[in-house]
Formats: sequence, structure tokens, C-alpha cells
Amino acid sequence: MSVRKAVPIAMRLSWLVLFALMIGEFVTDLPGPGWATTFLPAAVVLALMVATTSLQARAAAPQGEPRPPVEVDPPVTGGWTALNSPADKVPSHGTHGYGQTYAIDIVADPETGEGEPPARPAFRWFWPFFRRNRAFPAFGAPLLAVADATVVRASDGQRDHLSRNSLPALAYLMLIEGSVRSILGVHRVIGNHVILDLGDGTYAAYAHARRGSLQVKAGDTVRAGQQLGRVGNSGNTTEPHLHFQLMDGPDPDNARGVPFTWRGVGVPANGETFTVEERTAPDRAGDVGGAR
Repeated sequence: MSVRKAVPIAMRLSWLVLFALMIGEFVTDLPGPGWATTFLPAAVVLALMVATTSLQARAAAPQGEPRPPVEVDPPVTGGWTALNSPADKVPSHGTHGYGQTYAIDIVADPETGEGEPPARPAFRWFWPFFRRNRAFPAFGAPLLAVADATVVRASDGQRDHLSRNSLPALAYLMLIEGSVRSILGVHRVIGNHVILDLGDGTYAAYAHARRGSLQVKAGDTVRAGQQLGRVGNSGNTTEPHLHFQLMDGPDPDNARGVPFTWRGVGVPANGETFTVEERTAPDRAGDVGGAR
């Protein structure tokens, strides 16, 4: 087993040991002072968790000179705004883990008429604590194949949770929900997702898709511009959006990030709004495997 694969497994085991120690302190009568029976081992486990996090990031970091950006089509159409962009910093999400080195988040930001409120709800300090997904224009937007490719993973059974775009909800996400998702594994972090094999050792990952929206399954071949599913709010998210990245392998737990550039758009910077014209859907009559 490679280091890149072993490290996240060690991280999840460390979390489980820590929780077991905490629960054991309350439900058992272990001999000796609490610091010796629980808190000292817990401190050791926490130190190991910090170490494994560092190892995970280093194991997933690019080796040598970065690959040239791979040019692909944009995965959406319409008006969007970029967040956590690799145009501003690398790694874009603060870690190389899960192949996120050059990942980008985008939220739908369609133009509204003069005097009308913004289409996308703004972050609130306290109220409302959360919003329903239909309040966000990204929710349900089509996800498109960025190139001719083969589907290697397709999963859309996780629920779309409420938004986390208030201070209390964000604190819950960062302190509790995000930690639990990390323990459960990358599939709970990225939520419903599609991973495409673009060829030449490059894979495209679409995260946080809408539950039940995927129109493809593993083994299908797709054409550039073909609809794969719809944007959702599953996994470790604050609001409906698309998390997109290229990787050098099909498993985010064991992949390194690959730079990308979107044809006609480039790599939009944080806060930059861009528009992609709608494309004609490809003829799927010749697709292998079909869609479900």
C-alpha cells in the first residue's frame, strides 16, 4: 500500500481511537487519574493526527516541475463566480490532500435587473441560520463533460443538506460536521460526485452533485458537453456549488492535482465572474454503455 493511500486511513483510525478514549472515560471506571488513562493517550492521538495531516498533504504535493495546464471545456454554462481559485494561490483549498492542489469552486451568479436583489443569497452573521437549496441559483444547474471521456466513478445517493451560510452554521460545519465527514472518508467530503478518465493520465472530478441527478454510471463513455448530472449541495459544503479539479488518478485519496484551464475562460480568479455560452448537446446515439 502506498504512503498516499495509507496516510488517510491512519488519520481515520486516529479519530476513531480518540473518540473511543473519550467515550471510555465516561462509561468505564478505569484505574488511576483521568490524565493517565484517557487524556494522556488522547493527547498522543491528537499529536499523531496532526502528523498524519502533514504527511497526507506532503504525500499529495506535486513532485518536480508542475505539469502544463490541461485545456478542457468549462463544466457549466451561464454566469458564474469563482471561489478558492488556483489562479490566486496553490494549493487553492489550503491543502494538497484529496488531489485538491489546483481545484476550484464556482457558484452561479446570473445577472439580475437593475434594482433587483442579487440572485444568490449573501452570507449572514446570524439570521437566517440556513437556507433551502432552491434559494441558490446554482442548485440544479447542469454539469457538463469537459471532454470526451470514460466515467470511472458515479455516486449520487447522499442527501443535499441545508446551506451553512451563516456564522453559527459555518461554525457547526467547521468544528463538527467537517470533522465527522473526514473520519468517514473522502466520499463523504466530496458528496455525490462523478470522476471522468480524460486519457493521458488525467482525471476530472465533479463534487457536490445533486442527489439522484446523475445521468451516467461507471463504464459509460461521454462526449464533451454531454450532461452528467446537476449541481447540488451534498458533502462538505456551505451552499450549492461545483467543486471541480483535475487529478493524476481516479482516487482522490491517492491522487495528485493537475493544473487545468477552461477553453475560452482560462482560470478565473477569486471573485471573478465569467459567462459560458450554452453549447449544443452532443449526439449521444453512439455512446457506449448508455446512461441510466
